[in-house]
Amino acid sequence: MKDSEEKIKVLYVDDEVNNLHAFKATFRREYQIFLAESADEARKILDEEDIEIIITDQRMPNETGVEFLESIIPPHPDPMRILLTGFTDIQAVIDAINKGQVYHYLTKPWEEDYMRTVVKNAFEVFELRRKNAQLTKSLLKANDQLEFLLRQNLLS
Repeated sequence: MKDSEEKIKVLYVDDEVNNLHAFKATFRREYQIFLAESADEARKILDEEDIEIIITDQRMPNETGVEFLESIIPPHPDPMRILLTGFTDIQAVIDAINKGQVYHYLTKPWEEDYMRTVVKNAFEVFELRRKNAQLTKSLLKANDQLEFLLRQNLLS
């Protein structure tokens, strides 16, 4: 887990400014919050910050939340993705899971305690994936060193 001083970095993307302000007002003490009114704004933030959790609205003017999430997988594969929508659109849910690699799907208006739980759980998965990647890297390095030593012994 993070140090108590270090907050989880959450990017919230929504074309409705009131939703952005409400999210920040609710969670600013718990998370380091980055706000974007569009997918393009969100991409700029992702290029500058190590975002851990992305929460995006599905219905936005130029690009849906799923399209945005799908587009950022190659350059930003690690952040956990949460999709928000005010509509019960089963196809959006299916697309989110299949194309946007969405961790969780929430309906609007979001419920504060449930949102907090989802973010906490998403961050735990994020941390486990990060630790797993570090352990895999260490294991590969140790394996390379062992192979080198074995070759040295075989050549002697």
